[in-house]
Amino acid sequence: MTQGRIVPSVLNANLARLGEDVTRLCEGGADAIQWDVMDGHFVPNLTFGAEVIKQCRDLTTIPYEAHLMITDGERWVEDYVKAGCETVIVHPEAIVHLHRCLEEIRRMGAKAGVALNPATPLEVIRHVMGSIDHLLVMTVNPGFGGQAYIQEMEGKVAEARAMIDATGRDIALEVDGGVTKDTIAGALKAGADHFVVGSALFRHPDGPAAAIAECRAAM
Repeated sequence: MTQGRIVPSVLNANLARLGEDVTRLCEGGADAIQWDVMDGHFVPNLTFGAEVIKQCRDLTTIPYEAHLMITDGERWVEDYVKAGCETVIVHPEAIVHLHRCLEEIRRMGAKAGVALNPATPLEVIRHVMGSIDHLLVMTVNPGFGGQAYIQEMEGKVAEARAMIDATGRDIALEVDGGVTKDTIAGALKAGADHFVVGSALFRHPDGPAAAIAECRAAM
């Protein structure tokens, strides 16, 4: 497993200077950028559409991942692949035919990801592991940035790591929610290798680069 990939979320970026913030994150050492796509229905917030991501795609060469927190996500995956997202992550809680959706994402040439809410058991994905390239364990309830890290999810991360290792496949294991320099080590120890960091980057008094450096040091 590849440890220590820092994946900033732009959920808390200044939307009036979104392109500038994306550039700052990349220059600050980000390994990828996550776009939190919310529809105001599956989660109580409304954020980016595919066109916004497309307009920002040429700002950097690092990977983009779209985290689709939307109802009927299978209807929209193609738009986000075409917008330049190398990974598209969907929620089984909002997908009718999960296996079909994952296979469609892969057919389009992107990596297929699944995100699990805190209360959603790993058993939901046991029979589609052969179609998953990226597994995201939510360490907060989705919908808003700045929430507190749910430490109990580290047990779930450890179980997910065991499930992935049993497949013998190279599946990324990501955590998202409340990840900071103070919580990242616990998630790493549990078995995660990708870490979505959001508000901690934008609230740092010395800027995103300093926050990313602190997270790496904490690992």
